[in-house]
Amino acid sequence: MASPSSTHPWKYDVFLSFRGEDTRRGFTDHLHKALSRHGINTFIDDKLRRGKQISRALLQAIEESRFSIIIFSQHYASSSWCLDELIKILECVNLRGHEALPVFYNVDPSDVRNQRGSYAEAFAKHEQVYKDDLEKVLKWREALTVASGLSGRDSLGRYESEVIKEIVYHILNEWIDVSSSHMEGLVGMDSCLQDMVSLLCLESDDVWMVGLWGMAGIGKTTIAEVLYQRFSTQFEGYCFLSNVREKSQKGGLADLQMELLSQILGEANQNTKIFPKGKNYIKRVLCSKKVLIVFDDVNHRQQLEALAGNQDWFGSGSRIIITTRDKSLLPKGKVGAIYEVKELARDKGLTLFCQHAFESKPRMDHALMDGFVVLCDHALNYTKGIPLALKVLGSFLYNRSKAEWKSKLEKLKVFPNKEIQDVLRISFDGLDDNEKYIFLDITFFFKRQDKDYVAKILKSSGFFPGIGINILIEKSLITISDNKLYMHDLIQEMGREIVQQESIKDLGKRSRLSGTEAVEGMLLYFSALQDDLHFSVDVFTKMNKLRVLIFCFEESSRAWSEDYDWVHLYTNQYSRCKLHLSGDFIFLSDNLRACCVGHAL
Repeated sequence: MASPSSTHPWKYDVFLSFRGEDTRRGFTDHLHKALSRHGINTFIDDKLRRGKQISRALLQAIEESRFSIIIFSQHYASSSWCLDELIKILECVNLRGHEALPVFYNVDPSDVRNQRGSYAEAFAKHEQVYKDDLEKVLKWREALTVASGLSGRDSLGRYESEVIKEIVYHILNEWIDVSSSHMEGLVGMDSCLQDMVSLLCLESDDVWMVGLWGMAGIGKTTIAEVLYQRFSTQFEGYCFLSNVREKSQKGGLADLQMELLSQILGEANQNTKIFPKGKNYIKRVLCSKKVLIVFDDVNHRQQLEALAGNQDWFGSGSRIIITTRDKSLLPKGKVGAIYEVKELARDKGLTLFCQHAFESKPRMDHALMDGFVVLCDHALNYTKGIPLALKVLGSFLYNRSKAEWKSKLEKLKVFPNKEIQDVLRISFDGLDDNEKYIFLDITFFFKRQDKDYVAKILKSSGFFPGIGINILIEKSLITISDNKLYMHDLIQEMGREIVQQESIKDLGKRSRLSGTEAVEGMLLYFSALQDDLHFSVDVFTKMNKLRVLIFCFEESSRAWSEDYDWVHLYTNQYSRCKLHLSGDFIFLSDNLRACCVGHAL
């Protein structure tokens, strides 16, 4: 949980200052476990302290911690080590942005402040031991007075469990306020968070499930993490179950159930023997608890059935957040609301990209003045508002020269970024063959074309577009607007790369191509014609698997992925073309279902 500050690299979230003989095996041990259970990286000195001088390692640990919890117990002041720690803690409070939380464990705060009772006895001894260095003793007294005046927690007359819970929640809330670990990922997502808070209906006592849906790399996990951090302390138990898809493949559902219970109940090693009846056990344990749970990257219905069968599994006021690329996993009867995460607006995308490409604002301003504006514009054209792509590309270009920027952006036109492609391809790999064929056909031939017409072509080719197109929509691979099929440019690039990998060197073995031999589909692009072009279809007679054949004319130098306006061969508009086809169409492939001529728009 430790995160970098703007000025200090915090190694630990919390440093525990305590008197070992008073609380090591009791209150401090329970507090340490509670902090660790909630993901708070805590430094605790487990060694017995000998000698008068505090070790350098302890002083360094204080400097590297964001917070200190000072447990003032009956004999705290009798330890010179504890008092030296206290001096160092207050020094860090004044100079390093450190925060200290005093906890008065079975002692009166006024006794600590004024050195009365056991604290008076301890200082009587210190004055004897350090009679030649009474200034040191005076500094200890002043430190106790200052520290006891800070806002803290008093355990007198209270249950230890309540005090520990308050301390943990205080640290969590303070850490959330100062942590910057996710702020860079929130560029342009303020409205998303506001919408999600509204959908969560936190004031309601109902059990509520909300889905975060969108394509890979769009920011679903980042949004869920921030919501989890902000609101987890309002619940009795909470769990962020990350990478559900990956973990279910590696360890199975039983491991996921164990992790769910471990996080919420705070037990590191739940007994795996319970999991033949894991669903009933989860329901029995959690049905009376108000919990916040995030199931991240869910890709199969069985995962939700094993982890969150129904609302009655959880106590009143519970909230369940599910992030997924597949909308079909969020049925209306079970999930109360679905939020679709969309691409960043261009200005927000530029901000996020520059955060990673230039790191600091002065550096960014200098680079933009030095001619990087056009290059940034090219980068935004490539990433098209996808946070993952903006971060990956920006991080790669960080601290590189203008020439390297140009080379990388040119390279991306031929060789897609593998890190981005690997994330996007997960959705494709989860499709069955019918959906894979449909997806690749849309990628190469039918982007921005009428859905109904494309469905007819696909159906005549033996595919099942009625269900296939809907599945592609649910899995965030395509969208429909004005009854036309669309997909993000990076997803289209991923589809092209899949076909290219079918045969890297032998183009003729690829299933879909533009401008050369093809097995199932071909799109031929021609430069703007000044003279008539005579073309014989006989060259296609040996392509016995050819299903789609498109001739397209470029009115400009734009890439073949741009829109084109179909002009079907049987229409009167064919006369506008300067392409003259000859030969016998009868001898073309029996599988041919679409033969079209079009103009780039």
